[in-house]
Amino acid sequence: MAERYLPLYRKYRPQTFKDLIGQENIVKALSNAINLNKISHAYLLCGPRGTGKTTTARIIAKSLNCAKGPTLEPCGECPSCKDIANSTPIDVIEIDAASNRKVEDARNILEKIQFVPVNGRYKIYIIDEVHMLTTEAFNTLLKTLEEPPENVIFILATTEPHKVLDTIISRCQRFDFRRITTQDIVARLKYICEQEKISITEDALYTIARSSAGGMRDSLALLDQISVLDTDKEITADDVNEMLGRLSFETLFELSCALLNSDTQNSVILLDKIYNKGNEPLQIITNLIQYFRNLLVVKNCTDRKIAAELTQLSEAHILHLKEQSENIEPEQVLYTIERLSYYSKEIKETTNRYLWLELCILELSSNVKYVSYAQLIERIEKLEAGQVPGTLNNVTAAAKPLFIKQEPKTLPEEESLKDSLSEKSSTSSLETQEKVQEVEIKQEIQPVSPANTHEKEDLSVKWQGILQNIDSIPSRMFFYNLSKPVELTPEGITITFAKEIFVKQAQDSSKNAPLKKAAMNYFSVEDINVHIKLADENDNTQISKPPLEKLERKPAAADVQQPANEQEIQDDAQILAETLGQLPEKKQDFETNSADYSEEDLTENLSDQSKMVLELFNGKYIE
Repeated sequence: MAERYLPLYRKYRPQTFKDLIGQENIVKALSNAINLNKISHAYLLCGPRGTGKTTTARIIAKSLNCAKGPTLEPCGECPSCKDIANSTPIDVIEIDAASNRKVEDARNILEKIQFVPVNGRYKIYIIDEVHMLTTEAFNTLLKTLEEPPENVIFILATTEPHKVLDTIISRCQRFDFRRITTQDIVARLKYICEQEKISITEDALYTIARSSAGGMRDSLALLDQISVLDTDKEITADDVNEMLGRLSFETLFELSCALLNSDTQNSVILLDKIYNKGNEPLQIITNLIQYFRNLLVVKNCTDRKIAAELTQLSEAHILHLKEQSENIEPEQVLYTIERLSYYSKEIKETTNRYLWLELCILELSSNVKYVSYAQLIERIEKLEAGQVPGTLNNVTAAAKPLFIKQEPKTLPEEESLKDSLSEKSSTSSLETQEKVQEVEIKQEIQPVSPANTHEKEDLSVKWQGILQNIDSIPSRMFFYNLSKPVELTPEGITITFAKEIFVKQAQDSSKNAPLKKAAMNYFSVEDINVHIKLADENDNTQISKPPLEKLERKPAAADVQQPANEQEIQDDAQILAETLGQLPEKKQDFETNSADYSEEDLTENLSDQSKMVLELFNGKYIE
């Protein structure tokens, strides 16, 4: 009869302390305790699965009950060592707490604990998965665990120490087992492959080690499984990934490049190939998350050894990730991981998992080209410094074409009207130009606070744009000469006047409507609030005004192509003539008589047109 096959994880189970892998600190502490004969009555062994907790408990039992013991190197020949190796000991009782978790099971232990050991020096109770015991069972063992008989030792093992009662933990010596490193697992696997004559690549061994999550038992079980896959050729990493249902590094690399380069078509094609090979959607998402995590680690680690230790990848894979990470930003990788995690949750809860997987890939690959934080900050700094065309500081240069003076086409009726009024306007034009020049000179020599320079320039530019959009020339000049902007935003504009009479006139529909329309055109909004108020006496701020010629509005295409109605021109000429006819014939008479009257008395009997002309020329009638 053929001998029964023994799995690798049982065949190569460590038999002495020196065979334990990756738990040097624990081995040292327990070895010294045995050498110094400082054996505790209870031990608590904690750690992930497959890291050697139960194996360590058995080694302690063999070292204490060996015929040559207590010793660090059990002989393996005495009855006690053979019984423990064959899992048939009399004095070493292994209990699975998952199936013996009741109070009755704990009481059964207490009944047998009084008997002395048969073959060895100690009666040792190894309780595996001790956290599965009920609270009542823990309390039953509590007193005995604190003060057991002299020849009794308890060894408790658990993967979840936080579920063990604190009163139990405080009565034991606790040892925490850590995950075994990838390098230690690979070294052990190489040794076993040499003993078992298994032909396998080093990359495949690394793949096995990474998939075991730091557990030696899982690695040996997977090696045992894959060793019978194909005895004619060398086992590769692709064979391991195919058996595990995991994506290979090359496949993940190709898919990630398509996602990061926004190659939607190639991403969908690759996803279809991966899915048709039998990979589950949740497994694909999980592998992608792990890949981008490794990519982020490699990008932030300058030392390749540290990166290899953190990612548990081979040197060749580290180089590929390093090259790929040079063209992307950490924020982009973090965003990708966040979206993958979101879809991972959705895939777990839905019935149509592949649909959500496709949506995930389409979203990640359809995004516009990612702009890094560094580029955004650089653009913001340029905007604040005015180095980008179209910013506020460069608006004058950018808007120069808007201020090019264009002479509108004039009709014969308009030319005749201008000729009839040329004599009366010649003197006023000279005086007006002198006043404008004087105002501009005063504005140029006034000191400007550096802190508010940018804000005033912004306000002045907006105000200039609004004035350009006012169709009525008298209304435009009215606001240009008498008003001052306070706030100009798409939500509303606020302007002030020095006198109450100007506030009333500005609130009139003849003035308010053109201003509101101009503001709506400038800000491209459907409606806007216009606030007109009296200026504060303590407000001495100055807003620079553009030259008069810059306020000349460019004629719209409709204005140039379609001449004005003849009747409208005659009406305008008649209104202007009547306005000028109402003015005093001599400027000197007005100035002489105005000394005895207040401002309200002087303007009380004037028509709206006369008031407009009065305001237009800063309160002085022109001959």
